[in-house]
Amino acid sequence: MKILIIGDVVGSPGRSIMKKALPALFTLHDVDYCIANVENAAGGFGVTRENCDEFLAMGVDCMTSGNHIWDKREIIPVIDSIPQLLRPANYPEGQPGKGSYVGRGKDSRVPVATLNLSGRVFMNGSIDDPFARAARDIEALRKEAAVIVVDIHAEATSEKVALGYYLDGKVAAVVGTHTHVPTCDHRILPKGTAYCTDLGMTGPYDSVIGVEAPMIIQRFLTAMPGRFETAKGDPRLGAVVVDVDEKTGLARGIERMLLTEADVAALA
Repeated sequence: MKILIIGDVVGSPGRSIMKKALPALFTLHDVDYCIANVENAAGGFGVTRENCDEFLAMGVDCMTSGNHIWDKREIIPVIDSIPQLLRPANYPEGQPGKGSYVGRGKDSRVPVATLNLSGRVFMNGSIDDPFARAARDIEALRKEAAVIVVDIHAEATSEKVALGYYLDGKVAAVVGTHTHVPTCDHRILPKGTAYCTDLGMTGPYDSVIGVEAPMIIQRFLTAMPGRFETAKGDPRLGAVVVDVDEKTGLARGIERMLLTEADVAALA
């Protein structure tokens, strides 16, 4: 089976290029299941129910997140009614929402489990250990699905790579999100897990990781706070397609993409 995993969707530029690209990508790659990180979908910070409805209508099967999940506070009272929307599983007990989801895509015979984790290095160090949480949750998820995908939303490359090797042979894929910068290290690890340190942003690349550049430059020059606005220029879609053996739950291949608007138009 083929699983399309999309990197951090930023604002309306990210949502727009996804909407244009997904029909062609679903056909071109014969996609069975689609996962997208959506924590920046609402104006670059947070996500709303309306955003989630839009993604589900596009054909996204599961939505992951990270440290911006609560930026739009209106998502807090409704997240439990949107099982496809995840927050990191290793966040403190008692928070609303869940960190994993088992769904079925186009090939309804094959359940796919998605586990969403947050890193701790250079981030919120008070959250639970993502390694221990992954081991525990994967053991439970394997009772429901042979195919398991892990989104590790983390800053440190070393933490992501280490988790990839730690879970090698136990899951279909470990993919990184959060930095908004795509990496070229996509590969199949020795025991059969597909890996990529960061999928990259799905949003405006004429920016500083999604925000208008002058605003960020001013922050660095003055050390003064200021309002950030999502950029518009050069939207691109960052993603990977993972080819998974549905019987073993391990990967046979991984293909990385960073599509411009021209690339998407050529696909149509």
